[in-house]
Amino acid sequence: MVYIREAHALDSRAPMGIGDGMPIVEDPVTFQERSGVAQVCMTKLALEPMPALIDDMDDTANLAYGAAPDRLYLIGTDGNVAFKGGPGPGGFDPGELEQAILAELDRRNEAD
Repeated sequence: MVYIREAHALDSRAPMGIGDGMPIVEDPVTFQERSGVAQVCMTKLALEPMPALIDDMDDTANLAYGAAPDRLYLIGTDGNVAFKGGPGPGGFDPGELEQAILAELDRRNEAD
């Protein structure tokens, strides 16, 4: 997972409603603040078993991958994009990602 700019910060264009159980945060202005918000996100969404990277403050990964607000990608064993889902949350299908993972594993097994 790559954590990008906080989509629902209080001072963003799409703040989350108060009382939905999620933390209320302002858009981080330093990498250290972004890291802290990312850790809270990982904990609240029970994503901690998954490795996570945090995008830099210039939003390099977000801009390069068109990730906002969220998007599913699979990077193949060769380091290239093996799957690019539609923009989320409504535009992606986890089942498509699963099929892409299985296909990538088949390619990897055939190469061995």
